[in-house]
Amino acid sequence: MAGVSSCMKYSMFIFNFLFWVCGSIILGVSIWIHSSLFAGVDLLIAVGSIIMVLGFLGCCGAIKESRCMLLLFFIGLLLILILQVTGGILGAVYRSQIETSFNKTLLESVNSLQSSTEESKVFQEKLQEFERKNQCCGLLNGPADWGQNFNNLGNNKICQCEIKEPSADLCMFFQGRYVYKTPCGKVIVKYLKDHLLIIMGIAFGLAVIEILGLGFSMSLYCQIQRK
Repeated sequence: MAGVSSCMKYSMFIFNFLFWVCGSIILGVSIWIHSSLFAGVDLLIAVGSIIMVLGFLGCCGAIKESRCMLLLFFIGLLLILILQVTGGILGAVYRSQIETSFNKTLLESVNSLQSSTEESKVFQEKLQEFERKNQCCGLLNGPADWGQNFNNLGNNKICQCEIKEPSADLCMFFQGRYVYKTPCGKVIVKYLKDHLLIIMGIAFGLAVIEILGLGFSMSLYCQIQRK
């Protein structure tokens, strides 16, 4: 009976180790974004976790020559690839609905800005940090999004322009002080549009890696079966 190729075996291991590292990076960056800005990256956290698990299965399957682990790795990777392609197609077809859904999410977050619950206060603190870093205010309608909390949070520096000479392009006069006029929702949308090519490139790169992973795992699976 033919033996298992050592080259194929260790190539599969190295591939999956790098795959696991990618998952770790995605997970770590996603958690950092989630904690330093605001909720909305739960999908990335899930993707990073799944990639880490698949990478671990692939590494163990290659070293232990486990057909079961390799098969689980193949099925999981195939499902991710199918979901990724489906998501890309649906994203292109229903782009306008996605933008509407995004605005709906922002609207729900606006309600959190005007709330006084403990959970809302955590979100408000994170958004204030985002506002200072990106020179924006609120989410959809600027400082008006804060409602009564604009002056009732014991913090008179919400959205405050932190420049010596506020310009009309950057700041506006609102309820007795100069504040940033650009809604943070526009900043987020602009960032996504500006980095769309990078996002598409990453998605394409992941798809190529996933196809290679499928080929590696099935080849090794067949070699183990013939052993």
